Amino acid sequence: MPPTLSYPGVYIQELSSAVHSITGVATSIAAFVGYTARGIDNRAQEIFSFSDYQRLFGGLASNSELSYAVQQFFQNGGSQAYVVRTPMAYPVGAVVYASVHFGVAATDGLTVTALSSGTWANGQLLVDIDAMNLDLSTATGDPLAFNLTVTNLADGTVEYFPAVTLNSAFPNYVVKVINDEDNGSQLVSVTAGTASPLSPLKSTGIVGKSLTNAAVNTALGGGTIAAADAFLGIQVPTTPAKTITVKVLSKNSPIPQTLQGLAGLLQQAINSALAVSLPGASVACSVVPLGTDKAIRVNMLVPNQPDATITFVAPSSLSPVPAGNDAANGLALIGGVSNVAHYALGTGSPAGGNLIAATAATKPSGLPTDNELIGDQALFTGIYALNKVDLFNLLCIPDATRSLASDANTLDTGLNPATIYAAAISLCSIRRALLIIDPPPNVHSVSAAVDWKSNTIGVVDPNGAAFFPRLRLADPLNKGLLRTFAPCGIVAGVYATTDTKRGIWKAPAGIEASLNGVQSMTYQLSDGENGVLNPLGLNCFRTFPLYGPVLWGARTLVGADALTNQWKYVPVRRTALYLEESLYRGMKWVVFEPNDEPLWASIRLNVGAFMQSLFLKGAFQGQTPAQAYFVKCDSETTTQTDIDAGIVNVLVGFAPLKPAEFVVISIEQLTGQTLS
Repeated sequence: MPPTLSYPGVYIQELSSAVHSITGVATSIAAFVGYTARGIDNRAQEIFSFSDYQRLFGGLASNSELSYAVQQFFQNGGSQAYVVRTPMAYPVGAVVYASVHFGVAATDGLTVTALSSGTWANGQLLVDIDAMNLDLSTATGDPLAFNLTVTNLADGTVEYFPAVTLNSAFPNYVVKVINDEDNGSQLVSVTAGTASPLSPLKSTGIVGKSLTNAAVNTALGGGTIAAADAFLGIQVPTTPAKTITVKVLSKNSPIPQTLQGLAGLLQQAINSALAVSLPGASVACSVVPLGTDKAIRVNMLVPNQPDATITFVAPSSLSPVPAGNDAANGLALIGGVSNVAHYALGTGSPAGGNLIAATAATKPSGLPTDNELIGDQALFTGIYALNKVDLFNLLCIPDATRSLASDANTLDTGLNPATIYAAAISLCSIRRALLIIDPPPNVHSVSAAVDWKSNTIGVVDPNGAAFFPRLRLADPLNKGLLRTFAPCGIVAGVYATTDTKRGIWKAPAGIEASLNGVQSMTYQLSDGENGVLNPLGLNCFRTFPLYGPVLWGARTLVGADALTNQWKYVPVRRTALYLEESLYRGMKWVVFEPNDEPLWASIRLNVGAFMQSLFLKGAFQGQTPAQAYFVKCDSETTTQTDIDAGIVNVLVGFAPLKPAEFVVISIEQLTGQTLS
């Protein structure tokens, strides 16, 4: 609105700009779907390095094609990816997820279930309940409040959720907190019992009594140990049970004046004693300060005893009694109370706790089949878990052409790649992504490749590209011996590198498209053989002197010469997908604007500016903008009938850069007379 003009002078008015900048979307976000050693099932999780993959999914596994593909993606220049873990195939009625239920009765307490399927979780996921030392003052007075700790023994991951409650009316209700997909547990889910009201949960682990610096100093005679050495006795539930004497403090040594210092001293002393008394055993003790009232929890893990506890023993009861024993000092320093041990998913916990039932996951019948990989669109499982992802550009399903464990040249009989790729290509068409199709392990000759591409691949679509042959790389899990792999992870990495260095409009092939880590291929193509496969739209890997292994093809699934399709080339198709996605996201502001010439002019301005920026980067053919692209939005594209229907039509055209597949050099020999 213009300002009210009431006095002679200068008036300032700020006007809204007609510029709505369009930002190009990312072009090389890869999505991997398949089996991993660990991780949350059927949830797309974003990673930015292979270290992220190791943390979330357990790292390389010999039976996980996906784990190697992700590693190869990052080795070849990839920087961002999503991974969807699909569970293995299980017989009907099998227990897929390990769980444990604890409480006063079957209808009471909590059921904790692993988010990751498989037998690996049995005894490897531990749950600790601490109702004695709450970390948040907001929980004071709530008899159903407690702290919950989840520990993954497989990699040492610890999740701590302070001051949660069984009271469903509170915002810190344990079910809401733990099951929150973004901020909750990445290891387990929980359900509460149906009893009303629920009973308080019994604590687990070993929780020391509340300590204060003043109490410690008083009990131990001031700032240093004055009378004698302070010892602690612990009983380790090995077979047979073993009692270990721990020297905590020496005579005249200073007493820690903070809870953290005391916990650190105990942890160091106990672990040092364990290392001496149990040589060669993989044991670990952690001493953790809890809460604001100066209490300590001690947990210990013993081989094959995931629920092992430490039982504190009075120093005076040790036999033989250590020289210089100071019983009072030892007891005053610790004041430990031994409760039930960890609740272990699948295997339960020692007697004396509130264990109701522990259900172990059963052994799967095999690796994921078509059903697990494709999943259910309504349930967001399998490839459809990617529908919860904002954007991905490259889809890789290395399990689709998985070989038998006993024979690297035979396709796993539980798979039908054509069925998997048919579902995947439909998803890619909707999400404007490219499907990378791997050759089956039994396709290791030119004739087999021709038959596969022409008759059995089962997919003909511009949003896909097929490759041949399979690649051989060193296997870190098998002493560096060569192993055959599906190439999708390497291809996705090469695409990402090309996008970063040259742009999505550059064909991701040629001498710059080197294959990092590749040692050899299952078939070495000659020029003539390459000439047979290229007209069919099959992208080949080649090895050349000086350049090494490279990607030597950039055609889509409709790239066969006989099809004469406009989306013959990968860079042309990916550029179109990039433009579509960028304009789709960048023009949301147009919705509900008045549909008239001012809007059309603004659209031409903003879309034209976006296309001009790409032209200046070399994305299109032509020496002038008029030769390279056009943007049309006016009364010709949007008629009165369209306006009445609430429609605005924008026509965008571009002249794509097509790769120079065939370089023809003509040489003419000049005669001597011509030279003179």
